[in-house]
Amino acid sequence: MGCMFSQLAAKFAFFPPTPPTYQIKKSDNGNGKLTVVSPSSPMPIPAGDDNSLDVLLIDTKRGNKIVAFYLRNPYARLTVLYSHGNAADLGQLYDLFVQLKVNLRVNLMGYDYSGYGASTGKPSEINTYADIEAVYQCLQTEYGVSQEDIILYGQSVGSGPTLHLAAKLPRLRGVVLHSGILSGLRVLCHVKFTFCFDIYTNINKIKRVKCPVLVIHGTEDDVVNWLHGNGLWKLAREPFIQEMENMTTAIRLKKIRQNLHLQLRSNSTSAAAANKCCRIKCWQPKCPECSKPNCLKCSWRPKCSGCWKPGCLKCWNPDCVKCCWRPKFPKGLRPSWC
Repeated sequence: MGCMFSQLAAKFAFFPPTPPTYQIKKSDNGNGKLTVVSPSSPMPIPAGDDNSLDVLLIDTKRGNKIVAFYLRNPYARLTVLYSHGNAADLGQLYDLFVQLKVNLRVNLMGYDYSGYGASTGKPSEINTYADIEAVYQCLQTEYGVSQEDIILYGQSVGSGPTLHLAAKLPRLRGVVLHSGILSGLRVLCHVKFTFCFDIYTNINKIKRVKCPVLVIHGTEDDVVNWLHGNGLWKLAREPFIQEMENMTTAIRLKKIRQNLHLQLRSNSTSAAAANKCCRIKCWQPKCPECSKPNCLKCSWRPKCSGCWKPGCLKCWNPDCVKCCWRPKFPKGLRPSWC
């Protein structure tokens, strides 16, 4: 009974693009590498001319062959393992992958679930788990990437396989959940209990994730309610702090302008300090004749001997009234402490 409900839930959960937006074939160079072509013509699409792109065909333990794109960045230290959303495949996501690779300075591995794109098999919950495990093994064996250098990124349905793998790897660098779900059934209706036929029970798995978790969720999402993201963030053992939840666009722009203003002020202050005798300033007046500030690095007193003298040999206090600096008063008007 539970299996029948799971199969029914899978029909509502997976909507692969039909027809696929790409096909793969062996390169004409004779090097045995795979290339990406458009389904409507044998000419390579832009992904086919990318020398930093590896097109992979990976075997899973469920007997399926899934397609993966590995994009290299020569300046990268980390690798993002990207699990995409429901109604998309790698052909649609290639441009996004390039932007993420360049702007974040990471290597990126994206893959199509079984039954998506040019991957074989049928989409199901258990197949997606086998898919991400196979891709992770490929990163380890083919590219020598350790789990300490991997960030798992899961969008929408992709949050399911992402948290499935994250719960098994205790030393991941981090996890990003983009419009993640608490569970498949909870997307359709509000339930307080997890039923045996529910799919992607992230509400239980996120508690076992030991690395930092960043949750991204739009408050006006009309497919997956933002309460799913809020619930995942609250259940995470090490949630990444974020302040975007209740902020309007105007407030965000105001904060950005304030941060930019502070940075400009900081840069101008640093530039002005570079022209002084040193960068360690103290709160002491400038000498009116030589216009050099008192500096803790250079001396405890101003360079000019004809002006204000703060140096006290007894207490080294620049504002000492008892034993160093004293104002000059006309005769007969001197106070008792002078």
